[in-house]
Amino acid sequence: MERYPHELSQLEKRIGYVFCDRSKLELAMTHSSYSNELRAKGISCGCNERLEFLGDSVLSLVTARYLYELTPKLPEGDMSKVRAAAVCEKALHGFASSVGLGDYLLLGHGEELSHGRTRASILADAFEALLAAMYLDGGFEAAEKFLLPFIRGEVSEIISDGRLRDHKTALQQLIQQDRDELLEYRTVRESGPPHKRIFEVEAVLNGNVIGKGTGLSKRSAEQNAAMEALKLFGVE
Repeated sequence: MERYPHELSQLEKRIGYVFCDRSKLELAMTHSSYSNELRAKGISCGCNERLEFLGDSVLSLVTARYLYELTPKLPEGDMSKVRAAAVCEKALHGFASSVGLGDYLLLGHGEELSHGRTRASILADAFEALLAAMYLDGGFEAAEKFLLPFIRGEVSEIISDGRLRDHKTALQQLIQQDRDELLEYRTVRESGPPHKRIFEVEAVLNGNVIGKGTGLSKRSAEQNAAMEALKLFGVE
């Protein structure tokens, strides 16, 4: 399946890995919008969604192993927070953009017109698919070698800039100064595939929205909503 051999060889140079089976890389770069358009014409074509599913697990394992070895005294709860922040959509979007992944994606006409090559969700998913393709082609060590430089930088920033803070607890302590205040969190939307749901949560104080947050879990979305609320109060 040689679609863009020259461009993909350039991508291999950017990521520092040459595939033994180029078809895995091609599949990783094939968005569902592209494959759906071909299927509508009666042409069979796979997409990168299954690779994305696998890549999510590879990403989590590499990050967890790195954190386990880097921070022997860090509690499990804090390791989970660091991992969630290090592999969030924003981070993956940055990883993908740094190697110009959007330039090599096969997109449907509609996604092309709506600037899909720069959309955070598409690039984050493509990065996970690329990681899975590397894992299948060269094994865990190949995927880890590619990913670790990104993870090291992200984890270093997370630990140094204080993102381990429990924003929900800080907000609750602030609100409890007045016992008549009622703070609650409401999930207003869920989106994304079953294996990678995205939650949108509002922090509500006495019926008024004081913060909004999104995350790959309700917990992380609530933390982000609390962080936004703390900024409103001039705390963060």
